[in-house]
Amino acid sequence: MLLHMQIRNLAVVRQLDVDFNSGMTAITGETGAGKSIALDALGLCLGDRADVDLIRADADKAEVSATFQLANAKCPAAQWLHEQELQDDEPCTCVLRRIITREGRSKAWINGYPVTASQLKQLAPLLVNIHGQHEHQLLTRPEHQLSLLDAYARHQALLDDVQTAYQNWYGLRKQQKQLHQQQADMESRLQLLSYQVSELNEFALADGEFDELEQQHKRLANSAALVEDSAFALNAIYEGEHNNAYSLLQSALSRLEQQLDTDPNLAETVRMLSEASVQVEEAARELRHYQDNIELDDEQLVLAERRVTQAVQLARKHQLEPRQLYAHHQQLLTELEQLETSQAESADIDERVDQAARAYRDAALKLSASREKAANELSERIAKSMQQLNMPHGRFVIEVNHQTQAPATRLGTDEICFTVTTNPGQPLQALAKIASGGELSRISLAIQVITASQLVTPTLMFDEVDVGVSGATAATVGKLLRQLGESNQVICVTHLPQVAAKAHQQLRVDKITDGASTETTMVRLDQDDRVIELARLLGGDEITAATKANAAELLAVG
Repeated sequence: MLLHMQIRNLAVVRQLDVDFNSGMTAITGETGAGKSIALDALGLCLGDRADVDLIRADADKAEVSATFQLANAKCPAAQWLHEQELQDDEPCTCVLRRIITREGRSKAWINGYPVTASQLKQLAPLLVNIHGQHEHQLLTRPEHQLSLLDAYARHQALLDDVQTAYQNWYGLRKQQKQLHQQQADMESRLQLLSYQVSELNEFALADGEFDELEQQHKRLANSAALVEDSAFALNAIYEGEHNNAYSLLQSALSRLEQQLDTDPNLAETVRMLSEASVQVEEAARELRHYQDNIELDDEQLVLAERRVTQAVQLARKHQLEPRQLYAHHQQLLTELEQLETSQAESADIDERVDQAARAYRDAALKLSASREKAANELSERIAKSMQQLNMPHGRFVIEVNHQTQAPATRLGTDEICFTVTTNPGQPLQALAKIASGGELSRISLAIQVITASQLVTPTLMFDEVDVGVSGATAATVGKLLRQLGESNQVICVTHLPQVAAKAHQQLRVDKITDGASTETTMVRLDQDDRVIELARLLGGDEITAATKANAAELLAVG
């Protein structure tokens, strides 16, 4: 519920602080006094576009704030604040603040935390529902009629199911189209890959195998020279009969060891020659082992040469280096698997699309059934309200036409049409074709009051929605709004005394000018002041005893 509003330098308001109570509050005042300023200010707090033209002429910035009391910590607004981490120390209080500057900049806060206008707009429908004086102009639009019916039915879960089913179906249809477009290219690519992978599978080159093959081929091709050179080296260092390296090294070591006593400085040389002798002996042993294992296998050489040649030919065919062949083979395998998966998906995509379509149609049918039920109930209530609003022969029927073959939308496939007749014997026709301006205004008011009662929004604001209404009908309008005020906070800007008299409390807007500047004020009226204000609404500027008596009677009845 709206508790307090503070306005600074907005339009003709210099400074205004207003407290609001529960129940129905009427805001009255002379034409042009600025009765709708509270709604404009609240609109800014709720994220409306910040227009620099709203700033008072002699000010650099305008500032508005609104304080709301939330029903409890579990109400939708409190839960949203909790999710956004915008809760104050008092979880059942919400303070909105907005500043617009002459330079066109805008700043906003929720409970002292800086926020964006987008966040204000998200919170707005959880706090206030505003019905403007031109609401009836929207009533003839099919999309607005559908929105009103859905709001009354309160079947958000069904709407969510339809939207989810629609998005799933839409996504699958898009995928189906892409797969079908790719089908021809996919087939040819799949055929080529199957051949290439089959050829590479048959060759089965292992990771790093080509380098090993090259080395093996080089070794086998030069095996005779390896045998000859290793034999020469072994003979030279160890096995030769005369003057081999090992024997010469041993002789030198023996002589120097004999001289150690003579000169100890030879110790390091002796040590190194001793180590060298051991190294030569170990090298000879390794060389003998190597010589014994040299392969002189012409058949193995032919096989290695053939495999190297095949690898080079395959690599040339794929336009890469032979040592890259293994990695390329793995890459082609992965691509082939992906294409085969896509082909399998393509094979069942049509069935999946059909299943998604059936799921969407089923969800849309359930939504349509809920709409038909709500339409029947809402039609009866609107017709009854029409009769109370001086249309005694009024009939109102909401037609819900479920189109099974209609194009899918996120809101289902229903066509909604508000039909009405106000004269006996006349057939029902679309609202836009038959209702006059005054009738349309009254029907719109009836719909707004009835649908507002279904909303979870705690505060409802009506901006001169009683335009075109007078007399006994105006009293009925006031009665409807007062009834609504029993369960919701209702704030109504009105020019009708019959409506204002039904309010639990009344505020008057006054415009004050000194010839150089103009200001708007808003004051709460006590019982006596209300009588005078209602008398002014009844008789104009000249307030007589008769109008005051009439006003007092209206207030007493209210």
